[in-house]
Amino acid sequence: MKQLAIAVLALATILMVACGGQGAATPAATGLTSDAAAVAKERELNADDIYAALKTFTPSGKLDPYIMFSSGGQSGQVLIIGVPSMRILKVLAVFTPESWQGYGFGGGGEQVLAGGFMPNKKPILWGDTHHPGLSETAGEYDGQFLFINDKANARVAVIDLRDFKTKQIIKAPNAINDHGGAFVTPNTEYVIVGPQYAAPIGYEYAPLEQYKEKYRGIITFWKFDRSKGRIDPAQSFQIELPPYWQDLCDAGKKVSDGWVFCNSFNTEMATGGVELGNPPFEAGTTKNDTDYLHVFNWKKAEELFKGGKAEKINGMSVIRLKTAADEGVLHFVPEPKSPHGADVTPGGEFVVVGGKLDPHVTIYSFEKIQNAIKAGGLSKDAFGVPVIPLDKAMEAQVELGLGPLHTVYDDKGYAYTSMFLDSAVARWTLGGPYASKHPEPGWKLVQKLPVHYNIGHIAAAEGDTASPDGQFVVALNKWSIDRFANIGPLLPQNFQLVDITKTGESMKLLYDMPIGMAEPHYAQIMKADKLKPFEVYPQIGWDPATMAVDPKSITTEKEARVERKGNNVEIWMSVVRSHFSPERITIKKGDKVTWHFTSLERQRDATHGFTLSGYNINLSLEPGMTETIEFVADQAGTYTYYCTEFCSALHLEMVGYLLIEP
Repeated sequence: MKQLAIAVLALATILMVACGGQGAATPAATGLTSDAAAVAKERELNADDIYAALKTFTPSGKLDPYIMFSSGGQSGQVLIIGVPSMRILKVLAVFTPESWQGYGFGGGGEQVLAGGFMPNKKPILWGDTHHPGLSETAGEYDGQFLFINDKANARVAVIDLRDFKTKQIIKAPNAINDHGGAFVTPNTEYVIVGPQYAAPIGYEYAPLEQYKEKYRGIITFWKFDRSKGRIDPAQSFQIELPPYWQDLCDAGKKVSDGWVFCNSFNTEMATGGVELGNPPFEAGTTKNDTDYLHVFNWKKAEELFKGGKAEKINGMSVIRLKTAADEGVLHFVPEPKSPHGADVTPGGEFVVVGGKLDPHVTIYSFEKIQNAIKAGGLSKDAFGVPVIPLDKAMEAQVELGLGPLHTVYDDKGYAYTSMFLDSAVARWTLGGPYASKHPEPGWKLVQKLPVHYNIGHIAAAEGDTASPDGQFVVALNKWSIDRFANIGPLLPQNFQLVDITKTGESMKLLYDMPIGMAEPHYAQIMKADKLKPFEVYPQIGWDPATMAVDPKSITTEKEARVERKGNNVEIWMSVVRSHFSPERITIKKGDKVTWHFTSLERQRDATHGFTLSGYNINLSLEPGMTETIEFVADQAGTYTYYCTEFCSALHLEMVGYLLIEP
């Protein structure tokens, strides 16, 4: 930081010289060239611009200290972004086929995608990704796995961070939409995916006139088997909920470990129908002054599930609503209307809720919630769920402004809340055990930083773990309006990097980053050194699906061959700079082809591609990797296959012919 401050001072001095400042040192006196002053003058840069440039500039060969994992919205993917450089490192394929990674075009990705098809096997080849969740140990990111939900189809994906590939997609039985996930319990025992819009369990038909009787919410606790790197549906369960529209969830940690908190809206149980003269959803769902914060005792729910107190519905164990209410699994607390965030503080002592239509954030005390539950005597909602009075659970309220949504934390006792209507980031102080970390009184707004425009989610460096880092906040803005070049009516989203290093000074806006492939929603930022990914696969013949050597793979070029048994043709192909082996393959129309590929490369970044023209096949073959495709040769003719990655000087010569006889 000292070196950075010196550099900023020096460049600011140059800027003064360039702009005609009196009494300023010459460029030579600062040790920097006059070229820098000329650039600053030409581009009309001020001191804040130069500070931002120095904070974000990452020279060639230098690496970002943080990696941000962002949802990819309607792209169905995950964005991997370096911080503070704000460079996109990869668009990671998850719910949508992606040709560069060879995902969904003939290889193992097709089996992964098929895991997320509808129960009738109807294909779904896109997703609306919202909330990535990094695996945790003791409430800290551990760099091993990433989970992401698909709001549109109630699915969740598992990504192994050893090779940054999607390993599993699973469809939630009984739910058609989800939004409040994927979030993990502090040791990744469960991946939690909350619902969104109520529907009959199993999304069976029921008229909206039967909304209260037939429609329900349902939250899923997916059991994660870390040793296998997969969700285990047989050890997972769901909890039936009233037909309110549940929203975001967060797991308790430390003092609140064992509990989960989800907010909700539409406690009015509005059913819309503007075309019938009814109030539209936007009016019908906002009549009440409060909605309900859902408070789950997930360890108690786990006991009920393991004790056989769950009902099998569509193959999934479901704890019914009455059981959850009667057994103390579910409680409600009133919360400001139309909330959109339930965020647990680093020590687990408080839950912060922002109501879109309330200028305050409301802070709930976990201790007070527990005391109210123990005291009993609670009233119940229309579905028999005990309701804790607001004054028995609330610790404080802080007035921030218009449209508070989501909250993250730093290491100095401050909270940061996105303000959708104000288009601002609000910094405010936590009270209680956090008050000693900062000089201001607790539960007080200390600064608002304008951003551009309509900030939704917000992310901070390790900002939703048990020990946040501080350093940076990223505003995930829905609109960009005039921030970038006019590229037509469909504009990019705008990620803005904010410096929160100096708590005694104002936050500083550092960088605008256009996101031009979809509308991302949420992100998590972790220390890059927690990641331990492969540079090349550990052994030749490594199968990413099993994370082990494929016994059918080959290890040398001499093993490459073609074998025929009747009309079944099996091909073993070696891949190495700058040729395939074999290069000429002749088969017959109607043959069923099984084609194994093994990259013999051991050099980092020596990736090859394989495409077979005319058959919609494209693969990415990273060093040491094996892949298998299967297809029926239903089109006779002459087809080429070639390497799609520019791998060497003789890349264009890395080609072969597949001859399919009539």
